[in-house]
Amino acid sequence: MASTTEEVVRRYYQVVGDLTHTEQDLAALLHPDAALVEHPNPVVPRGARRGVEETLAGFSAGRGLLSDQSFEIHELLAVGERAAVRATWEGTVGQDAGPFQAGTKLTAHVAAFVTIHDGLVLEHETFDCYEPFA
Repeated sequence: MASTTEEVVRRYYQVVGDLTHTEQDLAALLHPDAALVEHPNPVVPRGARRGVEETLAGFSAGRGLLSDQSFEIHELLAVGERAAVRATWEGTVGQDAGPFQAGTKLTAHVAAFVTIHDGLVLEHETFDCYEPFA
């Protein structure tokens, strides 16, 4: 089991960025009081605050919508239980959904803050800047 803040954050991004992982894989990394705060962006215009159940449901929905996705961490700065992350997320839409057609490539440049408590993700606050949609 990952023990340092950096190890936990890297494992968390590895799990959420790989469609072969399951909801159970993600749940194992989340604190029971976990909260994901997503600031407004073109995909979630009003932003969102999700607890564990909503986060797992969103993870499952993403697995159903996308044919692939990945996170590349460019920088990860950890101090105590807090980490700042700069990453790039890329995904490919696997089926027609809303304004997206199957095969559409999406890219978001991400800045995030993650709080770890007892070796688990307690809070993930993300600022996702999407490249223009095709």
